[in-house]
Amino acid sequence: MTQDHIKMPDIEPVIRYATDGATADFPFPFPIFASEDLAVTIDDAPVTSGFAITGAGATNGGTATFATAPAAGSTLVLQRVLPIERVTDFLEGGEFAARALNTELDYMTALIQQVDGDNDAALRYPVGENPGDTNLPSRAARANKVLGFDGDGNPIAVSAEGSMAAPDFTAPGAGAVTRASTDKFTEAISVKDFGAAGDGVTDDTLAFARALAAHDAVFVPPGDYVLTGPIVLQDNQSLTGAGAASVLACTGNTFDAVQMTGRRSTLARLAITGGDAAVRLKPGATSECTQNSLQDLTIDMPNTGIVMDGGDDPNYPCYWNNVDRVLIERPLLHGVHLTKTGGGDTPNANRLTKVRVFSKGAATTGHGFYVEHGQYNNALVDCEADMNGASAQGCFTVGPASNATHIVNAYAEGVGLPNVKLEAGSQYTSIVNLTSNASGAAILDQSGGAYTAYNAGFPYKNRLDRTLATDISAGLQRFETTYTDSFGLVDLDLTTSVHLLSSFGGAMTARLPAAADAQGAFVAIKKIDASGNLITITEDGGPGPDGRALYLGGENDTVTLLSNGAEWFLIGGNRMPGNTRFVDTTGTYDIDMAVDVYLISSFGGAVTARLPAADAPAAIGRRVTIKKTDPSANLVTVTEQGGSGPDGYAQPLSAQYNAITVVSDGGSWWITGRF
Repeated sequence: MTQDHIKMPDIEPVIRYATDGATADFPFPFPIFASEDLAVTIDDAPVTSGFAITGAGATNGGTATFATAPAAGSTLVLQRVLPIERVTDFLEGGEFAARALNTELDYMTALIQQVDGDNDAALRYPVGENPGDTNLPSRAARANKVLGFDGDGNPIAVSAEGSMAAPDFTAPGAGAVTRASTDKFTEAISVKDFGAAGDGVTDDTLAFARALAAHDAVFVPPGDYVLTGPIVLQDNQSLTGAGAASVLACTGNTFDAVQMTGRRSTLARLAITGGDAAVRLKPGATSECTQNSLQDLTIDMPNTGIVMDGGDDPNYPCYWNNVDRVLIERPLLHGVHLTKTGGGDTPNANRLTKVRVFSKGAATTGHGFYVEHGQYNNALVDCEADMNGASAQGCFTVGPASNATHIVNAYAEGVGLPNVKLEAGSQYTSIVNLTSNASGAAILDQSGGAYTAYNAGFPYKNRLDRTLATDISAGLQRFETTYTDSFGLVDLDLTTSVHLLSSFGGAMTARLPAAADAQGAFVAIKKIDASGNLITITEDGGPGPDGRALYLGGENDTVTLLSNGAEWFLIGGNRMPGNTRFVDTTGTYDIDMAVDVYLISSFGGAVTARLPAADAPAAIGRRVTIKKTDPSANLVTVTEQGGSGPDGYAQPLSAQYNAITVVSDGGSWWITGRF
């Protein structure tokens, strides 16, 4: 009869071999269902490749064949290891197959053998002895003790003093070497080794000072460590806890919890409560504060969570420090503050990643993140500020003495607060991927536009500052526009490209900045009012566009200008239809060159139409037409201020529709047309 399922013989599902360096085939005498059921280890290290398994599904077992024989002197173990699970079901009312039932029973038997093998390795009472107490002593009772037995043979905690068999330590695992126990113990120095209690009552400040004076690396076991003064970390020192269970508890907010004054120190895996600053990074009197690391900290109710201070001496800066995975809850002033309290350099090139500031109902009066002072690449990446809108000033704030601050993937929240605030004086800030859940401005800009934003602002998600593009395709272009209704001298602000000027209240001089201060600037200027008041375009300290002043006299007159850094050039302009003035007067009428055509009625009496001097700035190169429009016999006589007139004479227009067209070459007025 053909066997259709494996049998489960009464055999332990494990076999051990001592390898000789030549043998590559190792039989196993127990059945396995599939090749992955066989666990292979050499010297207790799992081996998952370099061999093939045959015999899966056979009652008598199979063979593990290695491509290269294992090295001599090792222990090879082959063991059946099955997951303790059942992943099949018999169908209700379905066919009941004997083979399926046999397979299920085989698998259950194999699991029982596996559990029985595990139990064989356990300590147990002899069969002939009535089992006694199997409960270990409590954790507090057995701490720093060894396991022993009392007079009845029950487990008890026994002092380890004098009980160590040999002053040596060997770590479990292949390749471990034996070391002196004293060397091993000194690798992990605990603050409790120097008397810290961590009981939430005892003042442990001195214990921290003593531990850090004696060792550079100090561990803080779980506990509440009361501080009445700051812990100071200097060059290459580390203070590491066991996570949020290791608490540094300040007795007030009048001193810093931790001060980092040197280089390459580490503060990690701790909780800090209270303190003026939970952590203050500030250069010492003779040491820079650089390349320090803060990781996995939980900070609660300080005045300020983390302070980076440029200090007093520019020779000892606060640079290149790294802060990662820090939660700051309920700060009273700021979450994170970059500042300079003395005459030192600003904190520069510091990195803060995944830092969260959460007011959590506290009356925070400052900012979530406040880069008050900072130059050159301070970066806030993947940070969050969730602030109390009733008391705080902002979520992310860049202060007046900050340059090249980068805010990337930020989240901001707070009723009525600006998400990002750029104070006047800040410059070259970059903001990328801002989630604006604070109900104030997405970006409150007081810097005058000295920032770049990508997927950050509102309503415009992107803003580019000082950008050079060599080839642009744009579906729609928009220009910043300024409207000015004034008279007298007006200085044009080149933060906008288009200026709409109204001189309705009086003549205006629109002054461009010096060409040297506006290299590459493009400006369009338009007169939008219908008055006869002239708009004169000049240059601050220079001759003006194309070396002279320009004049806009008629409504909708427009010029377009460009600076190459040395001069302003006129690159476009217009004279709109209707650039004509009608005048009904008597006596002397001065031609102001504001329009191209003057229609003059002398019906009420003779009129002298007086041109400006031929060398007047408003006249040079300009062409103008003067026409008599009325049928009276009263003359319209065209003359010149301080000169002899067109073509050297006063020119009379005696009949209706008489007209002359004149042009100035800067020396004389010349007639170019008469009718």
